[in-house]
This record gives sequence, structure tokens and C-alpha cells, in this order.
Amino acid sequence: MTFSRLLSICLSLIVLLSDCHGNAVPRVTFPLDSPGRPVGLFNPPDVRNSTTLLLSEDEETLFVGARDALLSVNVSRSGGLILNRKLDWSPTEQDVSDCSMKGKEETDCPNFVRVLQVLNSTHMYACGTFAFSPRCTYINSGQFSLVTGNKPEEGRGRCPYDPYQKNTAITVDGELYTGTVADYRGNRPIISRYLSEGDRVDVKLDDTVGWLEDPTFISSTFIPSEEKVYFFFSELGREYDFINKFTVSRIAQVCTSDVGGQRTLQRRWTTFTKAQLLCQANGELPYNVLQDMTTLQPPEGASEDDTLFYGIFSSQWSVNSGRSAVCAFSLRAVKEVFAGNYKYLNRDTLKWSTRVQEKIANPGECGLHNASDNTLRFVKENFLADGNVLPVNQELTIVSPDHHYSNIAAQRVRAAGGKDYTVLYLLTETGYLHKAVLLEKGAHIIEEIQVFKPPQPVKNILLSVSKGLVLVGSSEGVASIPVSNCSYYWSCAECVLARDPFCGWDPSQKACADIASIKGNVGQDVDGGNVSEVCKSSSMAPRSRSSFQKTPAAPCPPGELVSVSLNEVVHLHCPAASHLARLHWERLNSQISPRIYMQHDDGSLRFLATLSTLDQYLCKAVENGFTQTLYVYQVRQKSSPTLQPSTPGRSQITHASETGRGSAGSTTRWMTTPQTRDETTETKPKAKDLAPTVPVRGTPAVTTSKSSRNYDTVREDNLDRQEIDGLEGEHQLLAKSPSYLQELVVVSVLLALCVSALLTIALFSFRQRCNSKTAPHSPGSRRDAERAGEATSHEREALRGNSPAGGKRNGHSQSMAKSPDALSNGTVNGSNGHLPNTPI
Repeated sequence: MTFSRLLSICLSLIVLLSDCHGNAVPRVTFPLDSPGRPVGLFNPPDVRNSTTLLLSEDEETLFVGARDALLSVNVSRSGGLILNRKLDWSPTEQDVSDCSMKGKEETDCPNFVRVLQVLNSTHMYACGTFAFSPRCTYINSGQFSLVTGNKPEEGRGRCPYDPYQKNTAITVDGELYTGTVADYRGNRPIISRYLSEGDRVDVKLDDTVGWLEDPTFISSTFIPSEEKVYFFFSELGREYDFINKFTVSRIAQVCTSDVGGQRTLQRRWTTFTKAQLLCQANGELPYNVLQDMTTLQPPEGASEDDTLFYGIFSSQWSVNSGRSAVCAFSLRAVKEVFAGNYKYLNRDTLKWSTRVQEKIANPGECGLHNASDNTLRFVKENFLADGNVLPVNQELTIVSPDHHYSNIAAQRVRAAGGKDYTVLYLLTETGYLHKAVLLEKGAHIIEEIQVFKPPQPVKNILLSVSKGLVLVGSSEGVASIPVSNCSYYWSCAECVLARDPFCGWDPSQKACADIASIKGNVGQDVDGGNVSEVCKSSSMAPRSRSSFQKTPAAPCPPGELVSVSLNEVVHLHCPAASHLARLHWERLNSQISPRIYMQHDDGSLRFLATLSTLDQYLCKAVENGFTQTLYVYQVRQKSSPTLQPSTPGRSQITHASETGRGSAGSTTRWMTTPQTRDETTETKPKAKDLAPTVPVRGTPAVTTSKSSRNYDTVREDNLDRQEIDGLEGEHQLLAKSPSYLQELVVVSVLLALCVSALLTIALFSFRQRCNSKTAPHSPGSRRDAERAGEATSHEREALRGNSPAGGKRNGHSQSMAKSPDALSNGTVNGSNGHLPNTPI
């Protein structure tokens, strides 16, 4: 067994034995084109691969680099994207033909714009792959037109040849700093500076072995106080010689004042140094492959050392395959590592070691271009920092075992109490955008929004703070997503449980709104999500339908009246309010016994309809210590079309809706009006007013068994009093004089069929004789058993969808057990055998 294989096994055991991080589960999910979370898509028919995005300084205009085109797009206040102008920039037919002759696919030979930067107040700079022959050009920003009279510049070293090759570019004071490859095969990585004028010269990285080891460039940023440009990339860690092709994540720095040495390192970087970014928790495997990086500026008035770099990391180890982690690194920690000791590379053995000799100079220090040749030779050999940059608090910010993140953006948001929160926008490879807020107890994913359908191999994400938009570029187009969606939350409880720093409950308007638009007291608790404390005032109750048309909130939970036949399997669904909530069921007059009831993973309840199970059922959700009733069902036995009894002895009054009366097998809408009601208890809105909350991918959707019915609630004060008195009188009449004539006729007919079957099938005669002894022979014995509430083994088999042994079920034939549609007295049942709430 090789050493690398043994190391992999040991690391796998570490993962299994180490403490697991909490799963990053989004609270609410919005599918593609969901009305509850609007997403704008800018996709002109003749534009493809719009993945390079750049915002103007005032964020009024979005510049897009696409395939064979450059776009100027107006960003409106409403979040819509409107095309201003389009510039065609495509290679000639000869260029495309030469590209194909080189063995490249024709689909890869157009011009993919990969660099788009603002040079100054009047001009921009763009570079594209240009049929595997990179070219660059100037753009007049005011007129948004290509500068004529100048031939396209050579783009080698400024833009990759391959459109799928990652690169990074940034402009500082009119100079272009890039990280890319400088040859056709992509084997020559380089970090360079171009467009220098006057006494300043273009500078690039020296060809010395070890400066870059097959890197994948991710991003770059400029820190004005340091006068340095930082590059982020992944590469092979040659210092770990005990394992082959071990990938590490790096941060490298160069000074903007660097112009190269006088004799040594002429036109080469004298300030280039690099260090390892270690995204790892104690006792766990490192997430060593960098996917994306974003910079979050410090709060106003804080030191620039508080600048944070948020990165997405994945792992090359098979045990962590498909997992992603987010780590944050501070500029202060980066400076400390670069100010420490450095490793030394032996040129003869190509082995790294920690230098023990006295340092001649501080590598990475600005101003070394004027140093002596001896000093420059020292920094040329000592460019890898000995220490690693550890994450903030030496812990991972987010760990997601189910989602593979690819792009990230960060924003600092001030909540109602004046406290600042960091909000991260994470794009998954499956096309979902996760919005997460960082709290003291860990990250909380507020929502996930499906932006596009996979596959999208190349994409980009950009944040417009002034417009309140997240912009996502892909091959399908540019999607614009508002950073907040406060109006979706229909009650004070939902608004508080969302824990969105953008949103708060407005007591005057009785609605969840952006905190910037709320005057006075704001109901918000981002850290704790304490509903009982925030929503204890009566002014926190949701508004009525007439005053809040956009997202109405009923004062009582929605419900249904379910009519079933005895011995029919009842399946009650519960609409999930949140993926973080725990669903459970309650009965009004009894307990939910696991011997009789089966609760599925999706929260639905399944049981056999008997006289003892006809009752009112409440689906409740518990989230963050707060309990709310989501849905109420009243399960009753089918009766004459003119009779709809209500259950006596309840504190609530149940009514049938107008749409449900007149059909014995129908499912009708109803509502409960409790005598006393806790003002802090919030309820779920109706499904037609809000987009459905769908579960995390891989789990079944939670829906009611009758989603197409009109679910308008009928309140008690809108019902005719005569109807109420009639329903109660009918129930009392039925309660005093129960009839079992129909059951007796059916049992007699089925018993005769079973006796005939016993005579023809001799093989099962012994079993049939045994079962015939257990079948009830009088209505009285069956009635006594049902009153006692006993759950027989035949009922448990019916819940699982199996036929009882011997072809009988409480005196019924096997055909009756297999077909719940069979109805006593020769009529057709309104159930389909699996969803009894669904009418014909």
C-alpha cells in the first residue's frame, strides 16, 4: 500500500470520528419562476455567454462581456435590465477557419470576452479569446463604441486562449494587473502588469521554478492603504513532497510601485510573495481547492486591517466529494503571515525547507526595486511564506454537505437595532442562489432561489448595493434577483423567524417590510428569532384580507372537512412552512397513538377510518421554540347529501363551505373559531396567495390532497344561523339513533362469497376456516370493538397498503381490501383508494 493511499485512509477516519458541523439547510425554497420570489432574466435572442460583468461607478449601468459582443445595459430602480447598446466584436471568417485548423471545436472559436475593466473616466478596456488568438481593444465609455484607428492589441498574457480557462484582471490607476496563461497550450502561467506609461514599465513574473505551480486563477483585489494587489488562486503544493499532486489555495501579493530591479529581476516582480490559505477546522480534513473569493470592506470608521476575504473551498479528497465550505480571512492575518519567516527552495534537490539563516530583507516589502543585487537574490529565493493564513476564529463559516458552491458575493447590512450583519450570496452548481446571514451561533440560510437550470459551466456573480440587486451572469443570460423579499412573509411570526436583517414587522401597516421604509417600532430579532417576545403586542397581528391584498394572512389556520367511508385509508397532508420546522399532529379529543397512526417523513398522516378515528386533526409546526397551527382537518363519516353533522363537545364551531355542500363524497372547506386565542400564535396563509414552499431537493413535495379546490375560508359570522342550527340538530339525531343496516347487508353478502371461495379452493381451506372464526358475526360485536379504539393487525396491514391474510378484512372480502373505491350499498365512493380527500 502506498503512502498516499494510507494517508487518504487515515484522513477518512478523521472525518468519521470528528465532530460534524451543522448542516446548512435553507429555510425556504423558491423554484424557478416562482411567483413568491420574482427573478428577472435579461436574455436577448442574439446574445450568448454573458458571463463577464462590470458595474459603472454609479451602478446605473451594467457592462456585459458576451460571445462576439459587448453590451451596455441600464439597471432600473425596479430591478429590470434594459439594453442600451450592443457592440459586435467578432473574429473574421479566416480567424475562425485558422482556429478550426488548429484542432479546436468550432463552438470554441468565437470571441469570448473575458476581461472588461474601467481604465479612466473616458475609456474602458476589453480583451477576448478571439478564436484562440487573444485580442484587446479600447472602448469609449460615453458613447460606448470601439475606439477606431487603432488595431486590436495583442492579448497574450492579458486574456486566456481557451474560453473555459479561468483568469483574473483588475485595473489600478489606469494599469492592468492580470493573472492568466501566456501560451496556446496553457502551460505558462503568469502574473503581469500592462498599460504602464512614462517612467513605469510593464512587469511580469520571473520564470524561476516554483513561483507558480500549475495555478488556477480565481480573483484579485486592490487594497489602497497597502498599495498592494492581492491575487487568489489554487496550485500544486510542491512543499508537501510526501504526496503527489496535493492542491493548495494561495494568496499572493505585489506592490503597485514595483518596477523591477536595476540589474537583477529587471522588468520582473521584486515584491512577489505567496502564502497558503488554510480553510480547515480542528481535527478535520482541509478544504484545499479554492473556487471563488470576494472582498468585504471594513465598516465605516474601522481599520482597513479588518477587511475580510470570503472564499468558497472544496476538497480533493473523495470523502469530502460534493461538500463545500466557506472561510473568512482577515487582512490583518494575511499581513502577519507575510511579515514572518519564509521557506527556502533548494534548486538542486527542489526540496523546500524553513530557512534558519538571518533574513537579509523582508520579502514582499514595497520599495525593493531599489535594493542591492544581493537583497534581490534573497527575495528571489524566498517567496513562499512559512506560515499559513488561518480563517477568522480558526473555524469554518459555513459547511454544506449537500450543496456545491461555485460563486460568492458579500454585503454588510445594518439591522433595525443598529447592529451590522454580514449577508452572503452563494451560487450553487445546480443553479440555486443561497442567501445566508452570519450569526454568532453560526450561519443561517434565509432562503434559496432557483436562478437557472444546469448545466452552466461558466458563471459570474455581482452585487449592486445601491440598487439592491444580485446579478448572475451565465450562458442563458443575466439574472437579477432583489436582495430582499419581505412581503412574502405574511405574519409577524414568519417575519421574525426568517431572521432577515433587511426585513422587519411594521406594526402600523401590519406587514413585513424593508426596515428602511418602517417608521417607529420595528419587529425584528435577527440573532434570536424570538417570536413570543417580538410579536406579543396585538399590533403585531397580521392585517385582514381587505387591507393587505398582496399577501393576505387569515386570522385562523385554513382547514378542510374530509368525508370518508369506514375502513378507508385516510391520508392527510400538511403544507410545510419552513424546512427548519418540525411537523407533528394533534387530535382534539384524543391522542395520536403510533399503534394506529403512521406519520411519514414529509409530515403527512395516514390511518384507517373507524368510528374511533373520526375526529379533528391539527398539523402543527415547531420552529425555534414557537408553535403555530398550519392546517386543520375534520374527518367525518360520509352520510346523506343533505346531512353534514358537526362534532359535539368541541370548543370550536365547524361549518361546511358553500362549494362543498350537495355532494356526499366531497371535501369541503371549513374553519375553526376558538373561544380564546393566543395573540402571538401566527398561522399559515392560503396556498393560492403565496408561492408554495417546496422542500429541499431530494425530498417529496408537501401538498394538500386537494390542491385545485377553492380554499376560501368561510367565517362563522358569514354563515346563516339556520344552517348552523340545522347541522347541530342533524348530528344529534344521528347520534341518538345510529343505523348499521348497510353494514349488515354488505357483511352478509361478502360472507356468502367467502364461503363459496372456501368450497372451491381446498388448498386454503384450513386458513379460511381459521379466519372465518375471527370474523365478526353481529353488528354489536364490531361496534364494541370500535368504541374501545383497538387497532387490529388487519388495520395496520391496510395502512401499509397490504391485503389482510386469508383475503378478509373484518368480514370483508379481499377485493374490498384491495379497492377502497368499493362502497357499501352499491354506490361509488368519492375516494380514489389512496387520497380519500380527492373528489371525483
